[in-house]
Amino acid sequence: VAFSATSCVRTGHVGVVSIFGRVTGQTLSEGLHIVNPAATVTELSVMTQEDKERASVPSKEGLIMGLEASILYHLDPKRAAEVYQQIGPNYAEILLQPTFRSAIRAITAGNTAASLYSDARETIARQIVEDVSRQVAPRGVIVENVLLRDLQLPDTLKHAIEAKQQAQQEAQRMEFVRQREKQE
Repeated sequence: VAFSATSCVRTGHVGVVSIFGRVTGQTLSEGLHIVNPAATVTELSVMTQEDKERASVPSKEGLIMGLEASILYHLDPKRAAEVYQQIGPNYAEILLQPTFRSAIRAITAGNTAASLYSDARETIARQIVEDVSRQVAPRGVIVENVLLRDLQLPDTLKHAIEAKQQAQQEAQRMEFVRQREKQE
């Protein structure tokens, strides 16, 4: 009886207490706790977790690109009982992943392929963070960051971008040569 009246919650987790299948709303922090012997304590991680997503996403021009992105998130410890009761222990698969996929597609569809390939990438990642956070924060999941890792453009677009950059570099070189000759 004494052993069943104690519960140990591991580091980086919170314990959600339920009695006879009904969530009490009580959460236990890390460490050893005395609980009702009839209670069941379910641990949920509040540590930072990563979810990777590989998707084919459209651009503003209608091009389909391969994109690999990661989202860093954690469960709000204060709302763990609510998340467990309303969504369940697999809240990431039910709530976060579909929202993340949808946000990736929506945000990339509003941007050009060149902006995804250039320094505007950080702005796009920030827009995805804001969109996902707006949807999942009220449900008890905190989004820390979105990382856009691997972007695979269609070969034709890659060649066009490279050709444009080479032309710009050649134009700059010619301008430099012209200015040097003018100075001489």
